[in-house]
Amino acid sequence: MATVAAIWAAGGVAMAAGQAPVAPAPPATSERISNPVAEFAGLDKITGRIITFDVYIDETVQFGALQVTPRVCYSRPQTEEPKTDSFVEVDEITLDRKIRRIFTGWMFAESPGLNAVEHAVYDVWLKACKQKSDVPAPTAAKADQAKPKPSAAPKPKPAATQPAEATPEPADPGNDPGIDTETNTN
Repeated sequence: MATVAAIWAAGGVAMAAGQAPVAPAPPATSERISNPVAEFAGLDKITGRIITFDVYIDETVQFGALQVTPRVCYSRPQTEEPKTDSFVEVDEITLDRKIRRIFTGWMFAESPGLNAVEHAVYDVWLKACKQKSDVPAPTAAKADQAKPKPSAAPKPKPAATQPAEATPEPADPGNDPGIDTETNTN
């Protein structure tokens, strides 16, 4: 019995005389955090450029000929092991302008090669889930479009009701001290 107790003591498990060893409690797992933004990376195989782009949940963003739509994006608190996943739908716009679903499933940020979309020209994979983005939210963008924009041109003033002969004659630009007639090439 002494050897078993010595092995357990060396392994970090304390044992009182006559008691069975107590296993450490499993770490408390917290709930997944639901995020409003999914961050993706996309590779254009023709140019060799990698682009990072944010997509709001249930919104669609086009990357090349692909349309990426995340449905959910979950992460864990920073105190836990990272586990970031998103359920994503990816459609391809074909040359004859038809839309064809090429991927529906879960993407995992910690294993980008596991369920990344591999297309002939474009690859897309999940990088992270985020609470906010530098990209304006779709509802904010729609609200901005709905607001009337102020025009840059001034509003025309109503016409004056003066007789035609009361209009002053145009001033001679040569007499105006604010205009340099020698350098003005109008």
